[in-house]
Amino acid sequence: MAEKESTKTTAPEGDVRPLLIEREMRDSYLNYAMSVIHARALPDVRDGLKPSQRRILVAMNDLNLGPRSKHRKCAKIAGDTSGNYHPHGESVIYPTLVRMAQEFNMRYQLVDGQGNFGSIDGDPPAAMRYTEARMFGPAVDALADLDKDTVDFEPNYDETRMVPTILPGGFPNLICNGGSGIAVGMASSMAPHNLTEVCNALDALLDDPGIDVAGLMKHIPGPDFPTGAIVCGRRGIHDAYTTGRGLVTVRGRHTIEERRGRSLIVFTEIPYAQSKSRIVEKLADLVRGETITGVSDIRDESGRDGIRLVIVCKKDAEPEVLVRQIFRHTPLQSTFSIINLALQNGRPTTLTLKGILAAWRDHRREVIRRRTAFLLDKAERRLHILDGLKIALANIDMVIEIVKKAADVDSAKKELGETFELSGVQTQAIVDMRLGRLTGLERDKLEEERQGLITDIADYQDILEREERVTDMIREEVERLRDRYGDERRTELGEPVDNLEEEDLIEEEQVVVTVTQDGYVKRTPVADYRSQGRGGRGVKGTGTKEGDVVSHLFAASTHDYLMLFTDQGRVHWLKVFRLPAGSRTSRGRSLANLVELQEDEGAITQVLAVSGFDDRSVIFATEAGTVKKTALEAFSRPMRGGIRAIDLAPGDRVIGVGLCGEGDAIVLGTRAGKAIRFNQDQARAMGRVARGVRGIRLAEGDAVEGMVVAPTDGEGTLMTVCENGYGKRTLVADYRTQGRGGQGLIDIKATKRNGPVVAILACDEGDEVMYVTAGGMIVRTRVADVSTIGRNTQGVKLVDLKDGDTVVSVTLVTADEDEEDAVVASGEEEE
Repeated sequence: MAEKESTKTTAPEGDVRPLLIEREMRDSYLNYAMSVIHARALPDVRDGLKPSQRRILVAMNDLNLGPRSKHRKCAKIAGDTSGNYHPHGESVIYPTLVRMAQEFNMRYQLVDGQGNFGSIDGDPPAAMRYTEARMFGPAVDALADLDKDTVDFEPNYDETRMVPTILPGGFPNLICNGGSGIAVGMASSMAPHNLTEVCNALDALLDDPGIDVAGLMKHIPGPDFPTGAIVCGRRGIHDAYTTGRGLVTVRGRHTIEERRGRSLIVFTEIPYAQSKSRIVEKLADLVRGETITGVSDIRDESGRDGIRLVIVCKKDAEPEVLVRQIFRHTPLQSTFSIINLALQNGRPTTLTLKGILAAWRDHRREVIRRRTAFLLDKAERRLHILDGLKIALANIDMVIEIVKKAADVDSAKKELGETFELSGVQTQAIVDMRLGRLTGLERDKLEEERQGLITDIADYQDILEREERVTDMIREEVERLRDRYGDERRTELGEPVDNLEEEDLIEEEQVVVTVTQDGYVKRTPVADYRSQGRGGRGVKGTGTKEGDVVSHLFAASTHDYLMLFTDQGRVHWLKVFRLPAGSRTSRGRSLANLVELQEDEGAITQVLAVSGFDDRSVIFATEAGTVKKTALEAFSRPMRGGIRAIDLAPGDRVIGVGLCGEGDAIVLGTRAGKAIRFNQDQARAMGRVARGVRGIRLAEGDAVEGMVVAPTDGEGTLMTVCENGYGKRTLVADYRTQGRGGQGLIDIKATKRNGPVVAILACDEGDEVMYVTAGGMIVRTRVADVSTIGRNTQGVKLVDLKDGDTVVSVTLVTADEDEEDAVVASGEEEE
C-alpha cells in the first residue's frame, strides 16, 4: 500500500515551476485578447470580412449556392458552417448570416435571403429552419478563383478540412459594405460607400499611385448608407479619410406637406443603424412628456414603397421649429462614429481612405500573380503531356509494338521512356491513351490544344514579368464590377449643422453687453440706447456701485458667446441670451452666479465676445513671460464647469488674453519697465492644454504685467503706468518689432521715482483711464490729457498721490454715463 501511495505522489522535480500570478494572468489575458482580435472581432482589410462571415461564405460555396442555384435552408448552411469550419453553435452563426442578407444593413448584400430576415423596425428574423438563402453576385466575386491557389489555407478547428485564411476578394467589400466589431480594448466602425465611386477612385489610384486623399475624395466624397439620409458637413468625413477616425452627423430626410390646413412633417429616410420603431417610441414619449410640443399625431405609413413616418403638426405650430426639436431630441439626427480599424498583415491598423483602397489593390495584385502562376504551372504540365503524346503519335507503330511485347504496364512505360526519352508522366499518358486518339481529327485537336497552351504559357509569363499587365487586369476587374453592380448614390451630402441648442428656439436680436470691473454683467436691447450726434453727453449706461466702472461694453447677438478667462488658466463659456436682461440703468448680476467657478480658480481676468469659430487664435500671456497661441476652434466644445485653457507652471498665473489673427502683433510689458513687440506668427499654434513658449526673457525678480494685441503696422498708442503715479503714452510704432523670447526694449525707466510698472494698456484718444490706489483713492482722467512721448523716457505724473500711497490697479473705461452713446461706442453707425 505504501508503495502504491509513493508512486502516486512522486513527481520529477523539474515539472514544478514557480510562477508569478500577475505574469500568468497578464500573459493569459493577452493571449485571449489577441484571439478575440484576430479570430472574432475585426475584419481583414483585404476581403473585408470577419472570420465568421468568411466561413459562412465558404460553407455556402461548398454547397454551390450561387445566384442561379436554388435557395437552401439556413439551418443547413449554419449547420455546415458549424460542423466544418466555425467551432461555435448555430445560434451565433445564424445572426451573422442574417445580417449579410439585410438590405438596410448591407449596402451591397452578400446573401440573398428568402423568408423573414427581420426589418428596419427591429423585428427579429424567423427561425433558421424557416428561412432559405443563397449567395448574391458580390459574394461569388469575393470567392472567385479560390481553387487556383490564390490564397493560403490552414486546417480547420479539428484538422479534418482546410479552410482559407482569406478570400481572394474580387469585390471591395470592406469599403463598400463597411462593418463593425468590438474587440478587447479597440473597436471598428467602418462606413459603407458607393461602388461606382469606389471603382472611380480605384481607377485613379491605379493611374497615379501617388495620389493623395484629397484627390481620392474627388471620386469618393463621403459614405453612402443603405438607408440613404443626409450627411451634414464634410469635416468628419475628411477627418475619417485622412486620419482613420471621424464623427459624421446624419439626419433623416424629410419634407413638409400641407393637408387640410395642417402641416405634415414626413420622414422618408432615417439615419443608418437606427430602428424606425424606436424612433416612433421616442417621439411619442417626448410628445407625452411635453418636451416636444405642437404635435397632434404620429403615424407610421411605411410600406412596400419605403419609409413614410408622418408627424402631424398642430394648427398654431411652426413646422421648422418642430423639425429642429425633433433633430435635437430623437435619433432622426444621430452621429456615426467612423473608426477605420482593420487587420493588416495580422495587426490591428487604423487606415486612411487611401490605405483601404491600396490594401485591396495590393491584395488583388497578389491574387492575380498567384492565380497566373497556378495556371502557368498547370499549362506547362499539360503541354509536357501533349509533347509526349505528339511523339507517340508520330511513332505510333513502334509504340504499339513496344506495348504489345511488354510483360506488364510498368515494363511498357520503362521501355517507352528509354526509347523516346520520355518522363514518367508522359509514358503514363501514352499507355492511358485510347485508340480513338489515333484518328486524324483527334490528332488535329491535340495539336490545336498544344498550340493554344503554348500561347497561354507565353501570356502567363508575360503577366508575371510585367507589372503593368497586372495593373491592367485589376483595372478590367474594376470596370466589370462597376458595370455589374454600380448604382446611384443614396446618401446626400448636405451642409454642416451646428449643435442644436436652446437658442435655436430663441429669436436672434442685437443687444448691448455690459461687464463691470467688479464682475457684474447684463444685456440690454439696443433700442434702449437712443442714437446721438457726435459730441453729445450720452446716456447713463449702468447703475454701478461706488468705485465700480464698466470694463467691457460691446454690441452682440443673443446667439453669440462670451469667453470668460480666469487667472488660473480656465475658460468658461456663456451664451449671451443667458445673461440677465436689465434696463439701461440697472446694475446687472454677478458673473459668479452664472458660471461654476472651481474652488482653486481665481478671479475672471478677461472677457472675450465671439460670434463663431473663425480662423482667429486666442493668445495668452502669463506672469512668468510665457505666451501661448491656440486656435479659437479648440475651445468650441465647452463644459459646464469650464475647461483648461492653458497649462500653468506652479506659481504662474494668466495676466492677459486676447484674440489675434493675420496682421497682429503682441506687446508684453514687465514690472521692470521692459517691453517686447513681436509678430503673432512667431508663436506657433499649440493645443488647448499646452504650456506655451517663452514670450520674453525676464531678469531675476521681474514679471510680466500686461499684454496688448496691436496691429503690425504700429497704429495706436500704449499707456504705461507705474506704482508711484508716473507713466506715459507712447506710439506703438516706437516699439520696433523683435524676435519672440528676447529681453525686450526699455519701455519706461522704472526708477526710484516711478516705481515698478503696474499696467500697460492699449488706448485711444476718446478713452478714459481709472486709477485705484492702495489708500482707496479713485482717480479718473481722459487719455487725451496725456501727451504722446518717446519710448525710452521716465514719463510724466499721471496721478497726484498722497505720501505713502501707491497705484495698485488701472482700468481702461470703455463707456459710462459720461461717454457717447453706447451703441456708437460699440461700433454701430450713427443715424
